Amino acid sequence: MLTPACVVERVTGWVPPHRVTNDELPAAWGVSDEWVRSRTGIAARHRAGPGIATSDLALEAAARVLAGAEPVDTVVLTTSTPDHPLPATAPALAARLGLGEVPAFDVSAVCSGFVYGLATGAGLIAAGLSRRLLLVGADVYSTLLDPEDRSAGVVFGDGAGAMLLRAGTGTEPGALLGFDLGSDGGNADLITVPDGGARSRADASPARDTDPYFRMRGSEVFKHAVVRMAKSARQVLDHVGWATGDVDLLVAHQANARILDAVSTRLGVPRDRCAGHLTDVGNTGAASIPLALADACAKGRLRTGDRVLITAFGGGLTWGSTALVWPDAAAPLAPPD
Repeated sequence: MLTPACVVERVTGWVPPHRVTNDELPAAWGVSDEWVRSRTGIAARHRAGPGIATSDLALEAAARVLAGAEPVDTVVLTTSTPDHPLPATAPALAARLGLGEVPAFDVSAVCSGFVYGLATGAGLIAAGLSRRLLLVGADVYSTLLDPEDRSAGVVFGDGAGAMLLRAGTGTEPGALLGFDLGSDGGNADLITVPDGGARSRADASPARDTDPYFRMRGSEVFKHAVVRMAKSARQVLDHVGWATGDVDLLVAHQANARILDAVSTRLGVPRDRCAGHLTDVGNTGAASIPLALADACAKGRLRTGDRVLITAFGGGLTWGSTALVWPDAAAPLAPPD
């Protein structure tokens, strides 16, 4: 009996309606539209607003991708901003979707989360534990941002993307053809939220300063992101037997324009064959990859039969890549309500 392959069926996404342009960023940051665009390539980002959590964004994206589809038997949510430290957010999402007692769990790999989620879904399907799986990437980074830190504040936005995966054959369009995953915990401090976990709670020092905000050492992260994504992407190309020139669309984690340019240059993929959703939504963490895919579909940049290379990098440090031939199935990016 052949081991079932993991096949992409549909993808869509959602961003909250509150759009913050560069001109609307806090005056205290002392930034202009030109300053932000020239350094990041970002013109706007979306904010969830008071009372809106990750599961709310995930629900919007998931409901859209499930509309009219056959029922799913598993839910995987990739996020770094769960609704609570525990329990996981995925079971609550499954309940809100009315999916019954299906297995549901979170995957945390920061901005590499969606690729790790794809690999997890592929493993569950290969093991026969799932036939139809809902994979959601969602983050509300606005809940982690230091209001005085413009370096992160200009980059990150909130959003969610969802994908339906099903069991199929490895030769059909949509089949995930191979993976490369990696991590480097020795550099975990390059991207971190210092407090809020067991490590900070275990420190009994009464004089200890706390820091609940997202912190990133940008210049060092830049170097790692470019090297790790390019190397990982090449590993997958070698695995599936594609040359760089075979790639119709490179979908890299939408971190910032400089990283995207450097990765495409290092791989030798022209910029006109690179997905780009960064300008409109910023860095949306685990939602970045599905939002970029859905946006490419909506704009007609991604067509049936296209060879797609996906790569991502995030805190941990983590990174990962995969490849597929795009199927004749994709829901366009749903506009904000």
